[in-house]
Amino acid sequence: MTHAWFYRIILITVTTLTMNSRAAADDPYPRARDLGIPLEGTPGPLNAITDVKGVAVGHTTLIAGAGKLKVGVGPVRTGVTAILPRGLKSTDPVFAGWFSLNGNGEMTGTTWIEESGFLEGPVVLTNTSSVGTARDAVVKWWSARGKTQQPWVLPVVAETFDGYLNDINGFHVKEKHVFDALDKAKDGPVLEGNVGGGTGMTCFEFAGGIGTSSRKLDKKAGAYTVGLLVQANFGLRGQLRVAGVPVGKEIKEHAYRSQETGSIIIVIATDAPLLPHQCKRLARRASLGLARTGSVSGNGSGDIFLAFSTANPGAAKPDGVAQLAMLPNDRMNALFDATVQATEEAILNALVAARTMIGRDEHKVIALPHDRLKEVMKKYERLSK
Repeated sequence: MTHAWFYRIILITVTTLTMNSRAAADDPYPRARDLGIPLEGTPGPLNAITDVKGVAVGHTTLIAGAGKLKVGVGPVRTGVTAILPRGLKSTDPVFAGWFSLNGNGEMTGTTWIEESGFLEGPVVLTNTSSVGTARDAVVKWWSARGKTQQPWVLPVVAETFDGYLNDINGFHVKEKHVFDALDKAKDGPVLEGNVGGGTGMTCFEFAGGIGTSSRKLDKKAGAYTVGLLVQANFGLRGQLRVAGVPVGKEIKEHAYRSQETGSIIIVIATDAPLLPHQCKRLARRASLGLARTGSVSGNGSGDIFLAFSTANPGAAKPDGVAQLAMLPNDRMNALFDATVQATEEAILNALVAARTMIGRDEHKVIALPHDRLKEVMKKYERLSK
């Protein structure tokens, strides 16, 4: 499915879409690295969270209606993104840790992650008003799969606010849409931009949404992979920096906000053998990658990060004594570097991939113009090609 086709659908706004993979070979729109933006580190083959073996991602994208807001009717610009740490076939929990840089947002299930050290199911991203629906849907979906560690389920569902473009209090995300994103989750390329949970999101007053990236460590650092996915919905135009260049101050057209009211959810995966406290350490480092793009994590921003490790399978088994592997803390610097780098790039990928979106009350959020971006980067002598 091409972005060009997707953009036409956005303009006519007459349908509901479901998208589950990024058809890179057929997609004429580049990613941040393709535009010549100088980015540090070595990505994995897909430059996506799915470079971490076993991780699967699914999207359900909902776009319908146009014109004046009618609560419960539309326009609809929203969706669901699901991340499964060990794919569809596994119910094996993973070690995890979470961190809130600014807590004006929601990520359910985090108190049990803090207590137990385990993420026991999928991570689902959606809009603010749909957290309850998504949480209940995950309970039903996960319970039906059986073999949970407890006789109850404490799902992880996180949100950002898409109410500038979407009929957010119309509650258009339904149980079936959450099921769809979960059931169609797969490995391989990941569709980015205004899709899935990121459909109605904005970033630095451009169209935003889902972005992903990864880093492959060298053999000396253990050859581990760090993969990352963001739902980006934050920032004022003047704050945007791309590889250190004040792009937001150069591209001022169609800015529409006077204060920061957005959020970002960041999900980090790695195959490095980390224990829960180390996952939390990794989650904290996403803050530094976020700062590289210009964010100050304003009062109205819910900046909440989750990291998990796919190593140590079977660690949550209730019987016997688990034999665990742990990377020494002194060897975590390379993972910290990778997390910071991948966070920055995932946010930029979301910006580059997203298309202009017209939503409720004819609110229009423009796409980051690639030609202007390259002109600015060239002006500051920061274009790599």
